[in-house]
Amino acid sequence: MATVHLRIGDLVWGKLGRYPPWPGKVVSPPKDLKKPRGKKCHFVKFFGTEDHAWIKVEQLKPYHAHKEEMIKINKGKRFQQAVDAVEDFLKKAKGKEQNSEGKGDSKGKRTPNKPLKILEEDDEDLSALKDPSEKPVKDDPHFHHFLLSQSEKPASSMEPISKRLKVIEEVTGSTSIQAADSTAINGSITPTDKRIGFLGLGLMGSGIVSNLLKMGHVVTVWNRTAEKCDLFIQEGARLGRTPAEVASMCDITFSCVSDPKAARDLVLGPSGVLQGIRPGKCYVEMSTVDPETITELSQVITSRGGRFLEAPVAGSQQLSNDGMLVILAAGDRTVYEDCSSCFQAMGKTSFFLGEAGNAARMMLILNMVQGSFMATIAEGLTLAQATGQSQQTFLDILCQGQMASTFVDQKCQNILQGNFKPDYYLKHIQKDLRLAISMGDMANHPTPMAAAANEVYKRAKALDQSDNDISAVYRAYIH
Repeated sequence: MATVHLRIGDLVWGKLGRYPPWPGKVVSPPKDLKKPRGKKCHFVKFFGTEDHAWIKVEQLKPYHAHKEEMIKINKGKRFQQAVDAVEDFLKKAKGKEQNSEGKGDSKGKRTPNKPLKILEEDDEDLSALKDPSEKPVKDDPHFHHFLLSQSEKPASSMEPISKRLKVIEEVTGSTSIQAADSTAINGSITPTDKRIGFLGLGLMGSGIVSNLLKMGHVVTVWNRTAEKCDLFIQEGARLGRTPAEVASMCDITFSCVSDPKAARDLVLGPSGVLQGIRPGKCYVEMSTVDPETITELSQVITSRGGRFLEAPVAGSQQLSNDGMLVILAAGDRTVYEDCSSCFQAMGKTSFFLGEAGNAARMMLILNMVQGSFMATIAEGLTLAQATGQSQQTFLDILCQGQMASTFVDQKCQNILQGNFKPDYYLKHIQKDLRLAISMGDMANHPTPMAAAANEVYKRAKALDQSDNDISAVYRAYIH
């Protein structure tokens, strides 16, 4: 293939590691930034981000000649925004040319560019995406170059290429790490170099693992039904034979199972996680369980020198697939920080809530409200039908008022269509209601609404709706 000769100012498609080709412009590097030795490369500014990078010439293509090809293979929102930014740049450049032809040179002041982070292709930001047989990036004499303003301090950890985080300190002392966009759909992140284990490939776990792999994490999986691992092995995951083996092999092991008993068995049972825990190993419990179970698991993990974090997730199968979960974390703050890239891959935001047990409490309260709300919506739909009102009209009115939400619209439409394919199992929301009621009893706090909703879900379970979606609570009212 003929060599493409590029000059300063040329628009290009630049590829970094496993990231998709991204639109950029060849620019002059800062004076104090040396070109990596032994490489034929150009310094490229990426559109739609705040990043520059040294890109090897073989990873660069002219923008216009390959535009249609790239647009066909890349469909993400962030990618489209970057392409739009290129088109805006071209329009402005054309406009400036026309103005300069008609009016001559302008002497207006130029606004200085915002200082940008510099990434070399061999930076630690991208090390997890490279072939493990390659030379470690820390041997590169140009390892880590940053361009920082005088008021900025070097960050303690690298920021992702197309995904900025904002940290919000709340009055309660909790911290929220929020992603600007859903990573799984719209952007790229810098995966941790730690080895990740994941136990449990159910409705939620499957989407989480898929997004961890897409974002370049090294993941070892285990599931009670081993066949569920096959798809993820094909996607690049490694297979663990037992929970103990996964915990032993990995730096951070996540688990996401159905209930407190399953969570305890996974840790304490034969060939359980506890047998693989060594000093410094991290265990992250993502299952929705009661605070007492979390306290027990935290104590046994830390007794072996391990580090513990709970991180239950709010969302559904679809949100898990889309990387748009909300993660509630509590326990060891350093583990929370170590899990940063994982949480970015699986969720749109994460909250740190303090000591272990707090996330379980908050999650049960959230699911109690959601479960009670779903039961009330189902009750409204069936009462509308019983009184001769159109259920569709009821839904249309509901979705135009203050209670309008994607959740209400989707669940009600599924009910009217008789579609109860599980997005969140009915049996699991009933379990959460039961645990929330028990938590209220221990706090001597009344939960009459949750108690009433729980009875409706118990009736739905008796009608064989356990493995259907939570919206199948509707059927408890029509039988």
